[in-house]
Amino acid sequence: MPAAVRGGPRKPARPRAEAPAGPNKARPAQQQPAGKLHAARGGVGVSPTLALGVAGGALALALVVTLATGHRAERLGQAMVHGVDGEFANLGFKLKAVHVTGASATAQADILKASGLYQDQPTLGMDLVDLKSRVEGVGWVKSAKVVRLLPDTVMIAVEERPALAVWQHSGRLKVIDAEGRIIREADAARFPHLPLVVGQGADQAAGNILPAVNARPRLRDRLEALVRVDDRRWDLRLKDGSLIQLPAIDEESALIQLDQLDQRQRILDLGFARIDLRDPEMVAIRPRDSVLPGQPVANGA
Repeated sequence: MPAAVRGGPRKPARPRAEAPAGPNKARPAQQQPAGKLHAARGGVGVSPTLALGVAGGALALALVVTLATGHRAERLGQAMVHGVDGEFANLGFKLKAVHVTGASATAQADILKASGLYQDQPTLGMDLVDLKSRVEGVGWVKSAKVVRLLPDTVMIAVEERPALAVWQHSGRLKVIDAEGRIIREADAARFPHLPLVVGQGADQAAGNILPAVNARPRLRDRLEALVRVDDRRWDLRLKDGSLIQLPAIDEESALIQLDQLDQRQRILDLGFARIDLRDPEMVAIRPRDSVLPGQPVANGA
């Protein structure tokens, strides 16, 4: 016999209709993405991932079109890149600060001018190689490093060329460094404390003679100019009109002779018309009030 089911056959239960949500019943909150970048205009938020994705897609598209159709499409691609730069600028990627290190105040102004950077310039589109080249084109700059700090800062670190002397040639005055390179941006009138070197070749030879002169304060403080003679040797003209003739070779030995003479006779204080140091065996001194050819002094005695 079939087993009896206690309670008789059961009717299938009807599905219960859910009550409609009331106006006061809270719906599940949607999770908001974190770390939004807010546009500088209009208050529109764009996630960094989405923004970078859009930029990457635009750049890839510009590259494909350029490769396919040539220079006309290249200009189109550049326009698209500039558009992407502009969008990122609206997100805060625009220049607010430029920091220059390793340069004097005078050189800093020339470096900033040559850089061509301007306020609110898009930072992502900067050509750092070109910027470095412009900075190193400044006469003050021996070398430069350029770093972009996103979103809004550029760092320029330079090694400066110190000004060594003012070079006078063909009626013009130029500031030069120790290598004889002209610092074009430097106004010679603003460097009256620098020694004056005169004549053809004086710019290239100054770096060798000036350290020896500067090491002798009594001579340095009386010096008016160093004149290059036939691009071979130097004449030192002093402020009182005296003249010191140096040899073409071994200038240091000649200056040592001058030191010994000055220590014994204080010749730099007494004054003279000329001291000829071109002959290492004999120093010839012409007094200022004498018309004789010269007075020989053996071995500087």
